[in-house]
Amino acid sequence: MTAARASASVTIRPFTDTDWPQIWPFFAEIVADGETYAFDPAWSSDESRGVWLGGPTSHVVVAVDGERVLGTATMGPNRPARGAHVGTASFMVSPDARGSGVGRLLGEYVIDWHRQEAFAAIQFNAVVETNTAAVALWQSLGFDIIGTVPGAFDSARHGRVGLHVMHLPLTTG
Repeated sequence: MTAARASASVTIRPFTDTDWPQIWPFFAEIVADGETYAFDPAWSSDESRGVWLGGPTSHVVVAVDGERVLGTATMGPNRPARGAHVGTASFMVSPDARGSGVGRLLGEYVIDWHRQEAFAAIQFNAVVETNTAAVALWQSLGFDIIGTVPGAFDSARHGRVGLHVMHLPLTTG
């Protein structure tokens, strides 16, 4: 699948309960890989689902090609109450859909959703610095690295590496 084909055939829609059985296998694989998420690989499907779906302020979507779920994103306020004007998001793309433009489509959706919901900015709290594809994608969508926490992520392949904090202002002032 090419990026051009992905943008023509992939749609993004709200998550439904029937999507989780397709998300769970790639969620578990990505977490077990130990390169991008600090989630516990011992979590059950139900525990993982609860974390991914978040609470009542979360908005979760899936990228689909027909009935096939290719990726997912969860988004909402980065912090409660006085920090709720800044949003955040997390993304997972099925390994067999990587490089097809699904991550970019989800990223563009997340930015548009945050703008429509009147967030002032988007902050990613923990982008693993060795996840160069994600870092490059977010930078191409306008995010800046505003800091890096050294050694904050224990990568399965690289040992302790930094976590970038990335930021995209959506409003001025």
